[in-house]
Amino acid sequence: MSHKLVVVTARTDLTERIVDAAKAVGARGATIIPGRGTGVTEAKTFFGLTLELQRDVLLFLVKEEIARQVMQAARITGEFHKPGTGIAFLLDVDEVAGLESQNTPEKDKKK
Repeated sequence: MSHKLVVVTARTDLTERIVDAAKAVGARGATIIPGRGTGVTEAKTFFGLTLELQRDVLLFLVKEEIARQVMQAARITGEFHKPGTGIAFLLDVDEVAGLESQNTPEKDKKK
């Protein structure tokens, strides 16, 4: 079974909506890492202090079949058509370990 890693950087106020949208198309969850960064638009200053916008990095390890749907969900829900809201990209995953328990049907887990 082939997997992809969907990497999303988004405003923190959009994180939960993006995760919910990704779950709605088949993602089982996400790893969320707080972060900050720079981009085309530099951070704003206020009385000489630089105000950096906080971001979250969302990692979705998903089956290849739903990777583009997760990307589309992130793109729409994250409002990426607006400047400074976020980006998303896909990475190939060569090997995965630890998903065996997540791929087991519920009835098998109870045994």
